[in-house]
Amino acid sequence: MTVQTVQLGHQLSLNENPYGPLPSVRAALTGALVAANRYPEFLPRTLPGLIAERLGYAPERVVVGAGATGVIMHILQEFVTPGAGVVMATPTFDGYPLLTDTVGGKVVEVPLTHNGHQDLAAMSAAIDRHTAVVVLCSPHNPTGTCIRHGAFVEFLERTDPSVTVVFDEAYIDFVPPGDRVDTAALVERHPNLVVMRTFSKAYGLAALRVGYAFGSAPVIARIRRWQLPFGMTALAEAGVRACYAAEDELAVRTETITRECGRLTAGLRELGYRVPTSAANFVYLSGCAPAELDRLRAGFARDGIQVKHCATGIRITVGDTAATEAVVTAAR
Repeated sequence: MTVQTVQLGHQLSLNENPYGPLPSVRAALTGALVAANRYPEFLPRTLPGLIAERLGYAPERVVVGAGATGVIMHILQEFVTPGAGVVMATPTFDGYPLLTDTVGGKVVEVPLTHNGHQDLAAMSAAIDRHTAVVVLCSPHNPTGTCIRHGAFVEFLERTDPSVTVVFDEAYIDFVPPGDRVDTAALVERHPNLVVMRTFSKAYGLAALRVGYAFGSAPVIARIRRWQLPFGMTALAEAGVRACYAAEDELAVRTETITRECGRLTAGLRELGYRVPTSAANFVYLSGCAPAELDRLRAGFARDGIQVKHCATGIRITVGDTAATEAVVTAAR
C-alpha cells in the first residue's frame, strides 16, 4: 500500500520565493550536477567576476558568501573587535544581533519609528567612539519600509568614515527603480559603505546560499580574506548564470509577488490592522495589543500558517493567491 504525505498549511516565515526555479535554471542546475564529484574553486573567482560584470564593477570590488548571512559574518569578523558596537534598528533581521554576539560585539539597538521606518537621526546619535559598524536595511526587514536616497546621503555625511556602513538590499529587486537608493554613486564617494544583496529572494536560489557585497576595493579585500576554501559551490555559479540569462522571466514573477503583496496588505487593512506599505515580498502586521497578537498567532497556528513572530508584530511572507486568502481568513 502506498502512503501519500500531504503537507497542509503555508510556509510564510522565511521570506522565500514561493515559486520553484524556472525551467532554464533547473536545467542548468541539473547539468552542473554532472561534475558534483569535483571541488569548486578553492576561493571563488568566477562567481564574483560574473556578478561584478553585471554590476559594471571590477571583480575586486565584489565579494561573495554563503547567502547574505555568510557575507554579514565576514564583515563583522573583519571590522568588529570584542566589545565594539554595532548599531542597528530593532526589530531587524535576526542575523545581525545573533552574529554580532558571535564575534563578541556589542549590539546597540535603536527602535523603529511609529510607522515602521528606521530612525536615521536616532541611529546617527547612537554612533559613538566605540562603534565599528552601523547596519541599515532597505527595504527593512521586517517592516518592508524603504530609505530614501536623500535621507541616506545625509546619514552617510553625518557618519564618521571610520565606521563601516552596511546597507542591506536583500529585497532590492522588489523596489521600483525610481524609489531605489543610487548606491553605485554613493560607494564612489564613501569608501566606508558596503552594499549587500542576495540571490535568495527575488531570484529564488535560497537553497544554494549565494549572497554578495560590493564597495571599495580595499574594504572588499579585507572582507574577502575571511572566505573559507571551497566555501561556494559550483551549483551557485551555475544558478546565478542561468538566472541572469532569464531575468525577463524572473521579473514577471517579481511583479506577480508585488501584486500579491498589495492584495495581502489591502486585505489585512480592511480588517483594521496596521500594515506599513511594503516594498518587499512580505508584510508586517503591527500595532496590536498583546492579547490581539496572541489571538492572531493562535489563529495562524490553528490553520497551519507559519509566520515570523517579532516582539512588536508579525511578519508574513507573500505567497500565492491561496496563501493570501488563508492569511486573511485566519486574521479575520
